[in-house]
Amino acid sequence: MKNPNDGFLKGRLRSIKFAVKGMWLLITTEDSIKTQLIFAVIATILGFYFHISATEWMIQCLVIGLVLVAEALNTAIEEVADFIHPDYHEKIGFIKDIAAGAPTFAAITSLIIAGIIYLPKIIAIL
Repeated sequence: MKNPNDGFLKGRLRSIKFAVKGMWLLITTEDSIKTQLIFAVIATILGFYFHISATEWMIQCLVIGLVLVAEALNTAIEEVADFIHPDYHEKIGFIKDIAAGAPTFAAITSLIIAGIIYLPKIIAIL
């Protein structure tokens, strides 16, 4: 909540506090975020193992961020939908299904990029 007495710097610091709290809530309460973080750790370990290039690191980090953001937004939409209409409702179900599609697109994209980065390196070892 914005405090009208906050100056610019104090307001930014409060925003950072809320953002970190939101990240912590996602990490500690959402299984989908925990799962994606495990995949992110695996991808990071693979990156070090295979000595991927700086460009590949940037793309990998972008895709990891894309998946985490999509999961977070999906969670937020589902929470709002459940708050508005806690009981089953066909329209709310439709909205939640559409929201779930976003992290699915992101995850598929990340798998394609992981394949582009890592398959040639794995094949070279074999």
